[in-house]
Amino acid sequence: MGILNITPDSFFDGGKYQLEKEIIERCEQIINEGGDIIDIGAYSSRPGAMHVSEREEISRLTQSLSWVRKRFPDAVISVDTFRASVSRMVVNDFEVDIINDISGGMMDEKMFVEIGELGVPYILMHMQGTPQNMQMNPTYNNLIGDISLFFAKQVKQARFCGIKDIILDLGFGFGKTLEHNYELLRELKQFELFGLPMLVGVSRKSMIYKLLNILPEHALNGTTALNTVALLNGANILRVHDVKEAVECINLVRQLTKA
Repeated sequence: MGILNITPDSFFDGGKYQLEKEIIERCEQIINEGGDIIDIGAYSSRPGAMHVSEREEISRLTQSLSWVRKRFPDAVISVDTFRASVSRMVVNDFEVDIINDISGGMMDEKMFVEIGELGVPYILMHMQGTPQNMQMNPTYNNLIGDISLFFAKQVKQARFCGIKDIILDLGFGFGKTLEHNYELLRELKQFELFGLPMLVGVSRKSMIYKLLNILPEHALNGTTALNTVALLNGANILRVHDVKEAVECINLVRQLTKA
């Protein structure tokens, strides 16, 4: 899954993809480098990000998706949104294939019902708090147990609302300390008990660059290292900024683990 942020303030590539030419070139890069999914986000979820209105999110997505769908009619597109109304618009108007919800249904009570009616796959992510406050003081009684309980509850509710295809995302960096993130990566296999595909998104995140005391733009090597660990521990989808390197990583791990 290649990331296309059409936001002005994302932590790594904010403001980079605003014009039609830039957006089309990014999509071409994702596809040509072997990406299977283009994940488009119009609401920055970096820690402390400014809140974006529903109208602004829809405006950004409408413009960008019209360009992308015209140029890449057969591309598999996911949209990163926590709003039911936005989900409805992008699926009905632009045939978006997947909804990627950072809140796991917690920020819009209508989300599960909407996705059930739309009939598209749904990425259910765990986040403690909101992007505005999630990193202020994230605490857990038992990290693995608390997140497992969250998934059990939300998956049950999602199924009740008719959602058939669910992908789990542990939400690295979303309401977690650096230590929490590495514990989750170590214990990733424990979440296989849900029998659902797992998406891992650690690309250039602070769990890498803060630990190594580098900038996000220098965190590709660390990203590849952690993506390798994630794949060995059961990850099925990698959400990344750098598609070529992730595909190489996947191919190497596939060969390594081939029976």
